[in-house]
Amino acid sequence: MAAPGVPVAVTVTYSNEKYSIQVASQQEGGEPTLQDMAVLIEQVTGVPVPFQKLIYKGKSLKDLEQPLSALGVKNGCKIMLIGKRNSPEEEAELKKLKDLEKSVEQIANKLEEVNKEFTSIQKGFLAKDLQAEALKQLDKRIKGTAEQFMKILEQIDAINLPENFSDCKLKKKGLVKRVQVLLAQCDTTEGNIGQEMDKLQSKNLALAE
Repeated sequence: MAAPGVPVAVTVTYSNEKYSIQVASQQEGGEPTLQDMAVLIEQVTGVPVPFQKLIYKGKSLKDLEQPLSALGVKNGCKIMLIGKRNSPEEEAELKKLKDLEKSVEQIANKLEEVNKEFTSIQKGFLAKDLQAEALKQLDKRIKGTAEQFMKILEQIDAINLPENFSDCKLKKKGLVKRVQVLLAQCDTTEGNIGQEMDKLQSKNLALAE
């Protein structure tokens, strides 16, 4: 068993090339997993994780969540890789999608901030007389966030991929799904903010009568 936090040194053979890699865990103090190794192999060989077939002692390694020690992979082991590298053209398209993915996560953070602020208003952490204005601002921000997600969807949609760019197609599909989920969350949050604004308005009217 590999000691937690200690990298495992393996040699990967691909075509006629050999790569010596040190596989470390992405989790602090954790054990390196097959996923950690596959990601590193993609970086050094250019073969995307979904298209890697990793063979060790004649057996195909498949369970990405498994620690390397559970698969019998330890220091000095030799791993054979079978798989297809992406063409430079596909890599360029993949980079576009990865850049859009970063933008999506940045916008997702804005959505999270709006949700946090809205929850604190609901819990009464803001003075009553400030709530109406704060909700108005949140409503404006959530609408802007949804608009940004829509623009990203349009940009993803504008990326036309040839049939054989399977890695890109996979990435594009996953990204579209992620943005659609986030847009649905924006709708829910916007609806909740609207309800809260209505409630506040009704209370104020009742107080004014």
